Amino acid sequence: MAKIGVIGTGTWGIALSLLLHQNGHEVSVWSALQDEITYLREKRIQKSLADVTIPAEINCVDTDRLEDICTGKDLLVLAVPSIYTRETCRKMKPYIREGQIIVSVAKGIEEDTLLTLVEQIEEEIPKADAAVLSGPSHAEEVSRGIPTTCVAGAKTRATAELIQNCFMSPVFRVYTSPDVLGIELGGALKNVIALAAGVADGLGYGDNTKAALITRGIAEISRLGIAMGGRAETFAGLSGIGDLIVTCASMHSRNRKAGILIGQGKTMDEAIKEVHMVVEGVYSAKAALALGKKYHISLPIIEQVNQVLFENKSAKEAVADLMLRDKNMEVAWN
Repeated sequence: MAKIGVIGTGTWGIALSLLLHQNGHEVSVWSALQDEITYLREKRIQKSLADVTIPAEINCVDTDRLEDICTGKDLLVLAVPSIYTRETCRKMKPYIREGQIIVSVAKGIEEDTLLTLVEQIEEEIPKADAAVLSGPSHAEEVSRGIPTTCVAGAKTRATAELIQNCFMSPVFRVYTSPDVLGIELGGALKNVIALAAGVADGLGYGDNTKAALITRGIAEISRLGIAMGGRAETFAGLSGIGDLIVTCASMHSRNRKAGILIGQGKTMDEAIKEVHMVVEGVYSAKAALALGKKYHISLPIIEQVNQVLFENKSAKEAVADLMLRDKNMEVAWN
């Protein structure tokens, strides 16, 4: 049995807490919002996962007791929305011991620095052993025990296998990988493509369009990821094409939901408000485009998403511009 602290009580943090508890671990959860902790402690449910009861054995730690959640733990799971990763790490830093494993389970790229979440953890808490867990895994399904598969990425095999052992269960299969950067890029960039897939759905387009966006989307993600040092097999795996498929196709996807609303004529702000949760793709879109420019990689879908989100371009015009780009080849001629 491991002692595990989960920082962040959104749907994903709670879904993983339930999984870890079912695996026999001692689990505590913490939120920056005391109202959330009080509600969890009293009601034993997470508002967006209302059909799942949180066992009394999962300890809800008060907001002013961050030290308690960070100390004496075999594993810390960082499950706050990506935009709060750096701020949360700064608060955690005084309580983190040398070599403490911190597993990032959110997905995003910091807009100002273009750093992934693990890179932000390493920058703010150099003494930590930062790792990632990612893959096609909606909280709504994991919390109900629906079979799911993810990948744990770490600098060392020992750390990756420790994470694997903690999370692995009959309904949650975990693979390991040394490609931390590739895993993180796949998880962050697929959210931007999922916005495009949602826009296409909102416009009333069909399966052909969705298949094109998924296929050309993974081509963009792979081109950029490989240029940055990620491995090709990562983007063909769970945290690449796997996560992209589920995020583009599922109504559990907040990015796809936001895209649908934008395709139906809502503004970005209106769509985010209606989704009621952080839409990670909106925050990663500018960073993704900036990375493409930095590494001289063509990202036509991501470019059009940025224009729709931030330059008031109509969704229909964006699709037309994608379709009418210069002719190209999918596989190079010898």
